[in-house]
Amino acid sequence: MPAGKQKLGYLEGWLSIVLNTLLFGVKYWAGGRIGSVSMVADAWHTLSDTLTSVVVIVGFWIMAKPPDDRHPFGHARAENIAAIIIGVLLAVVGVFFGWESVQRLLEHKAVSFSLFAILVFAASVVLKEGLALFAFWAGKKAGSQAVTADGWHHRSDAIASALIVVGALAGRRLWWIDGALGVGVSLLILWAAVGIVRSSSSILLGEAPDEGLKRAVLAVVKQEYPLVDDVHHLHLHRYGSNMELTLHLRLPPAMSVGQSHEISHRIEERLRSELKLEPTVHIEPWGA
Repeated sequence: MPAGKQKLGYLEGWLSIVLNTLLFGVKYWAGGRIGSVSMVADAWHTLSDTLTSVVVIVGFWIMAKPPDDRHPFGHARAENIAAIIIGVLLAVVGVFFGWESVQRLLEHKAVSFSLFAILVFAASVVLKEGLALFAFWAGKKAGSQAVTADGWHHRSDAIASALIVVGALAGRRLWWIDGALGVGVSLLILWAAVGIVRSSSSILLGEAPDEGLKRAVLAVVKQEYPLVDDVHHLHLHRYGSNMELTLHLRLPPAMSVGQSHEISHRIEERLRSELKLEPTVHIEPWGA
């Protein structure tokens, strides 16, 4: 794994741990003082961001390990496993506080928000959205699913805090606003969890090459040897930022083994250089 990618992952992870731990303490104290289930739920959501950032750091540590006999392709898929763990942690938080919020509604419990609590959560919106933007930038720069997933975790927390601020301003007139916002926050958390788990699981299960990559591969093949009759059986395997591509080509049956090998070798070199992937070209005769 490139050193720059690892440094970005560690930086985002440690920055998130420090900031979220501080925010959790302040939010939990403010929400506990006034007995607000939505504020306490959001505080735990913030703490879950700390836990997921620990997962990001551990994932990057595993990814940095070199290939070995049992893992000849390296450990890059640890990043996707880390992202799934992040999604599962989010889902647990969402379900727990959804139940707590429904109970609050059933018991008709109202809550009075203090000015200090409102200011705390307004500040949290700004800080968490800033952290989310940094995570998105770092995830794109490093090509990291786990860091990007952590960014969505931060953004969901920022949106949740913004909803709570809005609810706090209307809380005196609407007794049910705290419980309703608690349910809304829980649904938001669950939505983020499903998206993270779905996208990371899809990569681990294996995805077909998208149309853009297919066109790019075909263009390289045709430029190197225009007489190729057919390009098919494209299989793509992702290992973090590493991509392994296999493809089949049909060439004239009278061509010698040496000639076909030379053509496949040149195509592999161009694919490796231009598309930044590791290709394996299989040659078949026309009519096969």
